[in-house]
Amino acid sequence: MKPKLIVLTGAGISAESGLRTFRDSDGLWEGYDIYEVASPLGWEKNPSLVQDFYNMRRKDVMAAQPNSAHMGLAQLEEWYDVRIITQNIDDLHERAGSTRVLHLHGEILKKRSVLNETELYPVEGDIAMGELAPDGGQFRPHVVWFGESVTMIEPAVLEIVQADLFVLIGTSLNVYPAAGLVDYLRPGVPKYIIDKKIPPVKGSDYHLIEKPATEGMAELMALLKK
Repeated sequence: MKPKLIVLTGAGISAESGLRTFRDSDGLWEGYDIYEVASPLGWEKNPSLVQDFYNMRRKDVMAAQPNSAHMGLAQLEEWYDVRIITQNIDDLHERAGSTRVLHLHGEILKKRSVLNETELYPVEGDIAMGELAPDGGQFRPHVVWFGESVTMIEPAVLEIVQADLFVLIGTSLNVYPAAGLVDYLRPGVPKYIIDKKIPPVKGSDYHLIEKPATEGMAELMALLKK
């Protein structure tokens, strides 16, 4: 059996594919206050603004290409049972060839009714106001907004407790509950962090690779091949 490699990724891995990150933008995302466009309150106040914002993000994602860090994780499936837990709503891991990807915060290429969060529909173009799901509810992006529950956190915990090896790439560990996942790692599991700015972590047993995701991934692959 292949050893189980659990990877937690954040915005930093997609930044090198040209997708902007919250972290680099002082609580603004391309000029928008995050809570105006990514919270239930923002949706209640101005659903058209929220819809337009995510329609633009969807175009950005579809125009972006996976980078060598995404590709490297897919290649590691040759030697490891790789399970990716991502905070990202893009599909770059899947397009790079990774076969087991759990999206904590939803997927921008899916939509759902405001009345039902479990039934998902693919979406590649824009979602229009007035475009209704079969249950009569307005379609919205399948993303977890600030203040909404992260329903995928329990499946993520079930993955992380089984890790034989753990890698953290491009996440500031500022967003909970995702940031708490590292607390579920078993003692003694080899742990690596790749980030151009290493986030604060408990414990001194992490192997730190202070580089952008693409360079850091190349270094990690060289280390793992040894």
